[in-house]
Amino acid sequence: MNIRFRQYTQHDKKSCLGIFDLNCPEYFAPNERDEYEEFLDEIPNGYQVCLIDDIISGAFGLFKKGKNESRLNWILIDPNTQGTGLGSLFVDKAIQSAKELKTSIIHIATSQEAYKFFQKKGAIIVLETKNGWGPNMDKIEMELHI
Repeated sequence: MNIRFRQYTQHDKKSCLGIFDLNCPEYFAPNERDEYEEFLDEIPNGYQVCLIDDIISGAFGLFKKGKNESRLNWILIDPNTQGTGLGSLFVDKAIQSAKELKTSIIHIATSQEAYKFFQKKGAIIVLETKNGWGPNMDKIEMELHI
C-alpha cells in the first residue's frame, strides 16, 4: 500500500465530496455539506489529500490560528480505510505541520462520534454544544497540546 499526501487541487473536489457523503450522517451532519463545498471552492492553501495507491482516501487541513495556535479543519477519511491507522497518520502529520508553523496548540472541532479518537491522541475537551453541528450531532471542541 503506497500512501502519500499532497496539496488539494480543484480536481480533487468530487472525490472529497464523495468521501464526505460516505461519512454522512454518522460523522458529519448533512447540513454541513454546503459549507464543506464552499471551503473546497476556495482551494485552501494547507488543505491536503491523502492518496492510497493513487486513490484519494481522505483529506485534512491544518491552518495557523494565531501566534501559537493552529486549527485542524475538515479531517475526513474514507470509511473503507478506517481501522487501518490512517487517522493516526493524519494526526501525526498535523502535529508535524503544527511544529513547522511553530504552534503548540491544535484546536479540533468534532462530533460525539469521533471525539474519543482525538482523546486517544491526547486532545482534551474544552467545550461541548448539544446539536452544535445539527440535529443529533453534538459539537465537541478540543485542544491538543504539543
